[in-house]
Amino acid sequence: MKICIRGIISVIRSLFVLCAALWGVAAVSQMSVAKPDYVVSRPVINMYATASANSEVVSQAIYGSGVLSLEMRNGWIHIRTGDDYTGWVAEADITPLQGSYAPDGKAVRVVGLSANLYLEPSVIKHAPILSLPWEARLELVPGSLDKEGRWLQVKLVNGRTAYIEQGNVSADFSPLTIGQTIQLARRFLGITYTWGGVSSYGFDCSGFTQMLIRQRGIIMPRDAGAQASWSGVVPVERKDLQPGDLLFFGESLEKINHTGMYIGNGEFIHDTTNTHPMVQISRLDDTHWTKLLVAARRVKR
Repeated sequence: MKICIRGIISVIRSLFVLCAALWGVAAVSQMSVAKPDYVVSRPVINMYATASANSEVVSQAIYGSGVLSLEMRNGWIHIRTGDDYTGWVAEADITPLQGSYAPDGKAVRVVGLSANLYLEPSVIKHAPILSLPWEARLELVPGSLDKEGRWLQVKLVNGRTAYIEQGNVSADFSPLTIGQTIQLARRFLGITYTWGGVSSYGFDCSGFTQMLIRQRGIIMPRDAGAQASWSGVVPVERKDLQPGDLLFFGESLEKINHTGMYIGNGEFIHDTTNTHPMVQISRLDDTHWTKLLVAARRVKR
């Protein structure tokens, strides 16, 4: 029965991450190799295996994220994201950075599963000009909160401004506790499974767990296999599982194809195509899952 399979790409990237760890390379900031020179200008963009929309979607990037360009080819740009993942994106989906966008101290992020932006501070006068997913980053216009405390003005990637309701964003980027992370995870129950997905418009299994660990202030590798072999985790025996531990499933430790987060009481939350393609809670002792469990890991901090 099909589950979240990252297959050969996951294995290859696992080896890359392991080698990187041995050389002391770690993705501990938004861009660990070099400063981004482009910023994502659409709500969610696909990253492809090759410079073609007919190739496999290997991951995604969301609005306001800084990316580093590696190569250009016929309207396509090979990029590296903040977690050191690479893929090809359409040139029209990203915008060259002029200085920086939404730097620390001026940034807010979307805290709902989605949020609408408007041309003016009204939900009635015009249709939304943009709808953004969870975690999309925006640059706040200082002192823009209106007298009623409802609307904020933000600068968009294209330099224009828009308005968003204050309750849809937050300037608080403080790391969450494990308990808070699990509580957050439940908000995504029912979100559809999307191969390569990293947003509230659709996750895949490893995109979902990576997002959850990111809320704790930790940048974890993108793919399930790479996550299991990452230097930032330690092995855990099944009998010693604690909420927040990561579970890995597959044919063997070398062929991991699915992951989820343990939430206690024998349950784990994950995004899977098994039975129902969505974020859901399953029991670890269910026959389907217990026979596929090959590893458990605990993030070091």
